[in-house]
Amino acid sequence: MTKLPETLGALKRSPFGVPERALRSVKDEMRQNLLARLCIDGPLFEGVIGYEETVMPQIVNAILSRHNFILLGLRGQAKSRILRALTTLLDDAMPIVAGSEVNDNPFAPISKYARTLLAEAGDDTPIAWVGRENRYVEKLATPDVTIADLIGDLDPIKAARGGHLLSDELTIHYGMLPRANRGIFALNELPDLAGKVQVGLFNVMQEGDVQIKGYPVRLALDVQLCFTANPEDYTARGKIITPLKDRIGSEIITHYPETVELGMAITEQEAWTQRGHRPVRVPDFVAELVERVAFEARDDRRVDKRSGVSQRMPISVLENVVSNAERRAVATGEREIVPRVSDVYAALPAITGKLELEYEGELVGGATIARELIRRAADETFETRAGGVNVDEIVMWFDEGGALQVADDARAEIVLQGFDVVPDLVRIVHNTGLAPIDDAAQSVAGCELVLEALVARRRISRSDGGRYTRAVPEQRRRPNQDFFGGGLG
Repeated sequence: MTKLPETLGALKRSPFGVPERALRSVKDEMRQNLLARLCIDGPLFEGVIGYEETVMPQIVNAILSRHNFILLGLRGQAKSRILRALTTLLDDAMPIVAGSEVNDNPFAPISKYARTLLAEAGDDTPIAWVGRENRYVEKLATPDVTIADLIGDLDPIKAARGGHLLSDELTIHYGMLPRANRGIFALNELPDLAGKVQVGLFNVMQEGDVQIKGYPVRLALDVQLCFTANPEDYTARGKIITPLKDRIGSEIITHYPETVELGMAITEQEAWTQRGHRPVRVPDFVAELVERVAFEARDDRRVDKRSGVSQRMPISVLENVVSNAERRAVATGEREIVPRVSDVYAALPAITGKLELEYEGELVGGATIARELIRRAADETFETRAGGVNVDEIVMWFDEGGALQVADDARAEIVLQGFDVVPDLVRIVHNTGLAPIDDAAQSVAGCELVLEALVARRRISRSDGGRYTRAVPEQRRRPNQDFFGGGLG
């Protein structure tokens, strides 16, 4: 690796010293690196799935336009991940005046410290290097954030130690925004920032000046500013001051996965499923069922649409599902961890904790709604994989008094023997491709999927303890309605 210049004189003689690069702004730097990235096939940001045709083109346009921008979206839509991934558009290393708190450009310093050092040392001025990861500063906006936090404040201790007047620029303790100079400053949940702090923020953005304790300070900062916000908060009157909104160049709307397949890909990428001591095999229809729970919740009228249903929910649910299957495998001595549909019910805490309910939902209760979401998701999953299959023999067996208790803590071979008592159940699982004939663990999961779909259609009943019986007459009279009215979605 080539040794980086350590003095200003050496920096001038290096490729970093050419005017086109020495005086380049951070927005121009990101723009040039982005143009180079666009010439190469592949994702713009690793790990961001589902935005290729919607959000990413808008982000590209914002960066090419050298805009400060805001990402508007509900929780769990990868807004913070996108902002943190922007560092990949920065150079590997950036030269600064050594000792500078605000990443002073050796060729265009903004602080009194750097200007004084350059005037005294000239070409012998020491140079330090900052990596791209250290050029990203992120702050969560809260009502108690002050101008001192973001911009800076006078430091009496600095003044006393250096023998400076309090009006001297050298007494300033710089805040987060000046320390992000020549880098990226990301502010999450912008509407929560107090109005007077927003004023100081846009003043620095546009005019490059700010008053600290009454002393005017010029800070010609070179910063790429990025914000995030919830659309409901962003559009609420008085939440973001008009001059600040006017200085944000691009407003980009994020969204949840548009298809179940995209959601499954995100969940598979993010969920911790491999446990090490035993191999884990998640049947694809179980993974689909977990993802559909989130899709059903987003469409349910009893779930608060303004809050949304985070993509973290199916991720957490899948992790809980695997953990319950892991617990069973350890207890029964099974060599492989294979989740079942019943394990999704064991993951109720990962569902209820992420649902913000409307008044009607609060009356029903989060656990009841979560169980209903699981059944509807099971029905949709079964329909996509085995729609139209004749299940009359199964229903008739239950109608004639048959009952089945599914044991969550039993080995797959034993549970499968119980399912084999139900006419046509195991045959349907194998004939529809839900599971191979010689795969007991996945066959059990497939049988549970069929039964849960029949419960969702009100053709049989299921107790909270996992006991399947005939459907009660009241359910039979309302086959196309859910427990509390409305369609199955």
